[in-house]
Amino acid sequence: MFQSGVMGLVGSLGAVSKIVLLLLFIASILSWGVILYKWRSFKAADREDQRFFSAFSKIRDLDELYRQSKRAEGSPSARVFQGIMDRVLTVSGDGVVTASHGPGVSKESAPVIDHQYMDKTVSYLVQNQVSHLESYLPVLATTGNITPFIGLLGTVLGIIDSFREIGMQGTASIAAVAPGVSEALVATAAGLFTAIPAVIFYNYFLTRIRKTVFRIESFTVEAMRSLQTRLKQTTVGVQ
Repeated sequence: MFQSGVMGLVGSLGAVSKIVLLLLFIASILSWGVILYKWRSFKAADREDQRFFSAFSKIRDLDELYRQSKRAEGSPSARVFQGIMDRVLTVSGDGVVTASHGPGVSKESAPVIDHQYMDKTVSYLVQNQVSHLESYLPVLATTGNITPFIGLLGTVLGIIDSFREIGMQGTASIAAVAPGVSEALVATAAGLFTAIPAVIFYNYFLTRIRKTVFRIESFTVEAMRSLQTRLKQTTVGVQ
C-alpha cells in the first residue's frame, strides 16, 4: 500500500477516508495561508513601528509627525498616535494641525490634555489594534482544536473497516486487517500534521501580539507625555 506512492495510497483508501483527508487538506491549506499572511503582517508591523519611532524621536513639528503617522500604515503605534491626534487636535484637509477644544483638550488659555478622557481613548485605540492583530487567528485555533478529532474519525472508521473484513473473511490474518489499519494510521497522521503547525504558530502569534501591545502601550506613555509639551509649543498664540 505504501510502496505505490502517495497517489496510490490515496487511491487505495475508502470513500469516507478520502473525504476525511480532503477536509484535513483544506484545513491545512487555510491554516498555512493564515500563517504566512500573519507572519508577513507582523514583520511589516515591526518594521513600520521602528520607522515611526525613529520619526517620532527626531521630528518636533506636529504637522510633519502627523503626516508621518499617515504614511506608516502598517504601524500599530502610528495608528494609535493618529487616533490620539485626531481626538486632541483638528486636522484640516491639507494636513495642517491646529489646537482643538474638543473633549480631549480643556478650554483653558493654554491647551491641556484631559488625561481621564485620553486614557479611555488610548485604551479604545489599543484594543482596536489588538483586534486587528488577532484577525484570522481563530482559524488557527479552530484548526488546532478540531483536526485531530477529524483524523480520529478516520481512525475509527478504518478500525471498523478492519473488523468488517475480519467478519467477512472469517479470519484475523494480516491481509484482512492491514488495509483498515493503514487507513486509520493515515488519517491519524494527517490530523496531527494539520493540527501541530496550527497550534505552534497560534501560540507564537499570541506571543508576538503581547510583545506588540507592550510596545504600543510603552509608546503611548511617551507620546502622551511629550504631546502636551508639543501641543503647547505648537498652539502658542492660537486662542
